Amino acid sequence: MLPPPDRRRRILTLALPIIGGMVSQNVLNLVDTAMVGRLGDDALAAVGLGGFAVFMCMALILGVSTGVQATAARRKGEGLTDEMAFSLNAGLLLVWVAAPVLSLVLVTATPALFPWLNDDPGVMALGIPYLQVRLVAMAFVGTNFAFRGYWNAVDLPGLYMTTLLIMHSVNIFLNWVLIFGNLGAPELGVTGAGIASAVSTVVGSLIYVYLGFRHARPAGFVRGLPDREGLLRLLRLSVPAGLQQLFFSAGFVVTFWIIGQVGTRELAAASVLVNVTLVAILPGLGLGLAASTLVSQALGRGDPGDAARWGWDVTRVAVVGLALLGLPMWLVPDLVLGVFIKDPETLEVARLPMRLVGLLMAIEAFTLVLMHALLGAGDARRVMMVAVSTQWLMFLPLAYLVGPVLGLGLTAIWISQGVYRTVQAGLFFRFWQSRRWAGIRL
Repeated sequence: MLPPPDRRRRILTLALPIIGGMVSQNVLNLVDTAMVGRLGDDALAAVGLGGFAVFMCMALILGVSTGVQATAARRKGEGLTDEMAFSLNAGLLLVWVAAPVLSLVLVTATPALFPWLNDDPGVMALGIPYLQVRLVAMAFVGTNFAFRGYWNAVDLPGLYMTTLLIMHSVNIFLNWVLIFGNLGAPELGVTGAGIASAVSTVVGSLIYVYLGFRHARPAGFVRGLPDREGLLRLLRLSVPAGLQQLFFSAGFVVTFWIIGQVGTRELAAASVLVNVTLVAILPGLGLGLAASTLVSQALGRGDPGDAARWGWDVTRVAVVGLALLGLPMWLVPDLVLGVFIKDPETLEVARLPMRLVGLLMAIEAFTLVLMHALLGAGDARRVMMVAVSTQWLMFLPLAYLVGPVLGLGLTAIWISQGVYRTVQAGLFFRFWQSRRWAGIRL
């Protein structure tokens, strides 16, 4: 079932630092939640909604990471080590041209847009300045993601993980200082949490630039302006990936709206189910990013057969790993849910969907790895079309039908999600098997 030991080691060497960085992000989120939670429910809601809004607003910028990673890994595979950082240069240029404009527009529009998320006056009073502060740092977020794509592409994911750990340490420290007014600082509450996040992002960017001069200079880092062809190549990869992220995030908003029409208890249960799922699939996402690098490097070497093999090897590792992670959710759902849910009736509502989550973990692994393998091959447009169409034309209408219309409850919505992810996995399987991606030039 698993690939040979040497290939397994290669996969894990790439994936584990990426997974470690993602786990660090989730630990930070928990610490943030605990700190802000001391300020009350309005503060907690403001930060939760603001954080989600930040992700949606930055979705297009985040797609740059995909383009940088695929292109830099291709150059490495081709042996053009003095050109590996050209895509990073192009990515940084695009970020710093687009992000400041987006920041200005979105910061200005935040007071008008935030009521669409929550029109409670208390939440709005805290959430609007928090979101504005976070949006100011959009260019630095894009910078960090461009570097993440590059480090992963050139087999230096440890630099990504180390920088994240420093960033998150700075964030937690500044949270303590600025939220509560420690060390003589003003007590800024929720706005202080936003400033802490923004400052830590800037710190991360400065570290990445320093590391870029140390490790990427021979690969062409900041060696002149990118050419038109390089910019267009990056845009062809980054824009579809960014649009996919945007529609996926918006789909989450619609999903929670649909569940809210079913009932408050169902909405509470769904929130826990989604958060548990997002944490559980982190190893699959890390392995997917590793697959993207390995596939692109193999194609750069002119070996599509090895690229196809890497895709399947990483998929096998991910399926086994996530299936094992899913076992507790299937076998002892109450034990997992009991950490977050105390109300017996809410626990009852969440129990069967939690079991479905456990059963679907292998499918999630399959989907995530093949999706990123296709992105690594440069097939971003087809990935976007599959991801967006299956979510918006299949899952969301089906969820609305079985939930609010037919009244079949949360379990039926989660079954709909399982069907949609299975169809998605089948389409990615078909695309991967076809090997049409092998002819894409980057």
